[in-house]
Amino acid sequence: MKFFVDTAEIDQIAELNELGMVDGVTTNPSLIMKSGRDITEVTKEICELISGPVSAEVTATKADGMIAEGLKLAEIAENIAVKVPLTWDGLKACKELRKEKLMVNVTLCFSANQALLAAKAGATFVSPFLGRLDDINLDGIALIDDIRCIYDNYGFETEILAASIRTVNHVLECARIGADVMTAPPKVIRNLANHPLTDQGLAVFLADIEKTGQKIL
Repeated sequence: MKFFVDTAEIDQIAELNELGMVDGVTTNPSLIMKSGRDITEVTKEICELISGPVSAEVTATKADGMIAEGLKLAEIAENIAVKVPLTWDGLKACKELRKEKLMVNVTLCFSANQALLAAKAGATFVSPFLGRLDDINLDGIALIDDIRCIYDNYGFETEILAASIRTVNHVLECARIGADVMTAPPKVIRNLANHPLTDQGLAVFLADIEKTGQKIL
């Protein structure tokens, strides 16, 4: 499973990228706002830092506006994935932008039927939002499972990009089901390395070696 980082904070992307933990980056207007940076400037900097897809989201709501904004965003770098919402206008924009050989991430997906439409429109990625479904007592993981089944049934090439990841268990379940990509905040990715038994075991080993009085260096 590919790891995308869901942030517009350059230093956090760079830190994870050095460890080989970054296959791509997702941004949205909210993340850009939090960064306090100009959208074009920060997106260009991210694209220069990593070679994988960098999702940059349109703000228009009508197809013509989305297409125009998508083409403008694509001028920033070759690895831009234009992010459009899963609406009829978003699907229209997806279809046209794909004709221009651009990567398109269809976002704000909350049902398997929506994901089916995105695949039919030729989306490069579809982004189902697990956490937001969980917030209203619906099963976000079940949605990933349904989409995986449908895409496999018909050989769709659209990649499932599990989004709104809140916990390490979300990551685990998405990997078990076979999501192609997951995007998560840097904190969640770092937390994948944490386990209390690892901490306990390390503490025992360090205590024992200290008792011997030995040092490697």
